Amino acid sequence: MSNPLVDLRFPIPFDEIKAAHIEPAILELVARCESRLSAIAGLEEPRTWNNTMNALDSLTTELDQAMSVVRHLKEAATTQEIREAHAKVEPAVIAFHSRLVLHDGLWQAIRDYSATEEAGALSGARQRYLQKTISDFRRHGAELPPEKKKTLEDLDVELGRATTTFADNVLDSTNAFEHVIETEEQLAGLPASAVIMARESAEMKGVRGWRFTLQSPSYLAVQTYLDDAAVRERFYRAYHGRASRMPFDNKTNLLRILDLRKQKAHLLGYADFADFAVEDRMAGTGAHAEEFLTGLRRKTEPFFHRENDELFRFRRELEGPDAKPLEPWDTAYYAEKLRRARYDFDEEMLRPYFPLERVVEGMFEIVRRLFGISVAEKTGAPVWDPQVRFYEIIDSNGTLLGAFYADWYPRENKRPGAWMDSFITGRPDANGGFTPHLGLMCGNLTPPIGGKPALLTHRDVETIFHEFGHLLHHCLSRVEVRCLSGTAVAWDFVELPSQIMENWCWEREALDLISGHYETGAPLPDHLFERMVRARTFRAANAQMRQLSFGITDLALHRHYEAARDGDVVEYSRRILAEFSPAPLHPDYAMINSFAHLFSSPMGYAAGYYSYKWAEVLDADAFTVFLQEGIFNESAGRRFREKILARGDSDDPGQLFRDFVGRDPDSQALLVRAGLVAA
Repeated sequence: MSNPLVDLRFPIPFDEIKAAHIEPAILELVARCESRLSAIAGLEEPRTWNNTMNALDSLTTELDQAMSVVRHLKEAATTQEIREAHAKVEPAVIAFHSRLVLHDGLWQAIRDYSATEEAGALSGARQRYLQKTISDFRRHGAELPPEKKKTLEDLDVELGRATTTFADNVLDSTNAFEHVIETEEQLAGLPASAVIMARESAEMKGVRGWRFTLQSPSYLAVQTYLDDAAVRERFYRAYHGRASRMPFDNKTNLLRILDLRKQKAHLLGYADFADFAVEDRMAGTGAHAEEFLTGLRRKTEPFFHRENDELFRFRRELEGPDAKPLEPWDTAYYAEKLRRARYDFDEEMLRPYFPLERVVEGMFEIVRRLFGISVAEKTGAPVWDPQVRFYEIIDSNGTLLGAFYADWYPRENKRPGAWMDSFITGRPDANGGFTPHLGLMCGNLTPPIGGKPALLTHRDVETIFHEFGHLLHHCLSRVEVRCLSGTAVAWDFVELPSQIMENWCWEREALDLISGHYETGAPLPDHLFERMVRARTFRAANAQMRQLSFGITDLALHRHYEAARDGDVVEYSRRILAEFSPAPLHPDYAMINSFAHLFSSPMGYAAGYYSYKWAEVLDADAFTVFLQEGIFNESAGRRFREKILARGDSDDPGQLFRDFVGRDPDSQALLVRAGLVAA
């Protein structure tokens, strides 16, 4: 019987892939990789680029593609059978990748090739790949003695298991919560869109009333609009207590992950996991990343305190001098009231003007103007869920550059959040042709409700542009070396192509393309646009401090935390996060137990959450080029495509930035955009 995971087709036959295919396919592909590894290491011919470095670059292609599909199904269409199959094969895959960089014969082959005349004459991406490979092998233990290599392999396998369990616990604990409201009076304050969505959710579950969950659209509506403070409190405690109670408690698991990472870093000769993770990134060291965040914190803190004092004064204006101090479940609620009072603006006003289809079509027109590409939906491609759409990206000369899937709505078999990932990494071939890329982007946006299309908030629109920026980084890559292609860049550079796309969501010319009333097609009115722009920097210091809190907590856990000295890891994290909170955190606040960015994969954003802010500096500064030359300036767009999107990791990221902007990055543009300093 043929196995669709063994030799994946383009597009992927999701209608054929079953949980039963996973274990035999992955084990076969691991065996193929073992055979290729032995062939490269045991080669008796003279070492060349093709038989050594190119062979290494291609060695795990089929396995990586198959595992990307398996991991994706586990995240976006999970079943118990898929989870079990993934759990069976993951240790073998992690163990192989760990052995790969520890293989004495392969390490010798790379060194032998590096000593050849051909290697000495390399340039561009090939030279960088050789240099990075040698550096990566050393960083990951290629020169360790045999007994330490075995220890490292065991650590990697255990780390894979622990992080998978962490992710499963977050999903299960999120789905375990629901709150049903039975009377209309209890819905006071909620916008009509949230009420309809809750009604339809209840009907789907066969219950009476209005059903609310911890899925993002439902949770945010409750926190932002619901008048009933007791219900807001219940939701807040449930959301920030996810994965902190049995049977989904992640605390022991979290401690184990931190310990395994620390052991790995020490084994490899690093002071801590942050120094190991950050060494090959723009920041260079954990200390430098921490200095970057604390510098931004110093610049932001005065504005943060001013905003929170203002919010409490506003509550007193509404409720009198005896108004209670703000609780954490009050801040979003009163902030929304203050924004409405100050700017006569409510995010819900925008929903009718941002139907999903119009947003997506307008976004495709924007990238056509900027990058000279066309994006069109193609029907008939197999998908993992009927909601999923499939698109192709075509260059101006007719070349198929890539394709992608879009999966925007929440489901109980899908993890929270929004993300982009890749299935197939294409590249130019020796004959002048091009193998296309294949990727995906997922979200958990408000679905079609009440007979209306999916109507988005402006924040939802930014999310779509963000993930599409990642997708373009993948699909517009022209790097011949697979391991240096697309989003395979330094972690603190990878958010530049995604975050810069969000800027177009604030420009009038672009908004005219992506907005249109879902009934009349009328563009976003000037008065709403003006209010939206005026409110853009509303509580910007709080938004920045929130991101800084996550990055600083991340680095503290991976640089400084010692259980024997610092005590309970949840309390330790809470003490740090409390310094950045606009209201005191309650004693059972356990957000760290569900912080999937840090703990749901062996690396992920671990010791790297600072990257969001680092890349915000880059994106705000890089967007000044478009502000100066025109937001649809074809020359600027093509330069960004050629200098950033097409280049992957083929050169130092700092050099790529300089190639586009013409200088080193400057943080001033970010502070101006956030309204924290004058332009």
